[in-house]
Amino acid sequence: MPERRRAPRRRAAEALRLVSVSKAYGAGDGAVTALDGVTLSLAAGTFTAVMGPSGSGKSTLLQCAAGLDRPDRGHVLVDGEEMNGGSEAERTKFRRERIGFVFQQYNLLPTLTVEENTALPLRLAGRRADPERVRAVLAQVGLGRRLTHRPDELSGGQRQRVAIARALVTEPRVIFADEPTGALDTRSAREVLGLLGDTVRTYGRTVVMVTHDPVAAAHADSVLFLADGRLAGHLPAPTAEAVAERMTHLGDLAERRQTHDEPLTGV
Repeated sequence: MPERRRAPRRRAAEALRLVSVSKAYGAGDGAVTALDGVTLSLAAGTFTAVMGPSGSGKSTLLQCAAGLDRPDRGHVLVDGEEMNGGSEAERTKFRRERIGFVFQQYNLLPTLTVEENTALPLRLAGRRADPERVRAVLAQVGLGRRLTHRPDELSGGQRQRVAIARALVTEPRVIFADEPTGALDTRSAREVLGLLGDTVRTYGRTVVMVTHDPVAAAHADSVLFLADGRLAGHLPAPTAEAVAERMTHLGDLAERRQTHDEPLTGV
């Protein structure tokens, strides 16, 4: 009797949901609250930038949402399924199947070629790395002729393209990008942001990008602002000028709060 093929699981319309997520570091009087009851929902096929003053919790938000760190309280759901249940091995498997990562420093292995670096997540997940699929993804990011090059033979922008290809090759539900243009020149940064936008518009992925740069944030569909570990505003259809103005306002409020112990409101 032929093996019965399992129907593909239907994807949720909501790519990412956080419910009352809190995270603190340290203990006792020295404890620092990095996230304080954050609740948010991101639809599938959207590009969201996350911004905030230094210490606002944006990096912690990314780490908890991506499953790189466990929140102390609350729930994280990716594609409609709980992230934080189960063993560490199960969490790792979940990340490898549902999540892609793009980091500021690329995190490429120097001894591997472009093609090998791109295929690495598939091999780590125990999946067959189809050479045609890997090369097709590299062609999508403009590296179809760089398959045998190693990272030290590439520019910074090209290395980040490899990182994006590596994130795409597993067909993740959500791609988390942590300051992906922080180490790039203006031209390379613009190209990388264009590629991230293409992953949303052309391939239907969901991108969540932490950045400090208003110009980078303006490439997103919307911007979420954090301050003191809490959501402090939302800006749809952002422009660099509007983002910069909002960030200045947040910075002024944070300074006032530190000086006068005022609550952070009105954003």
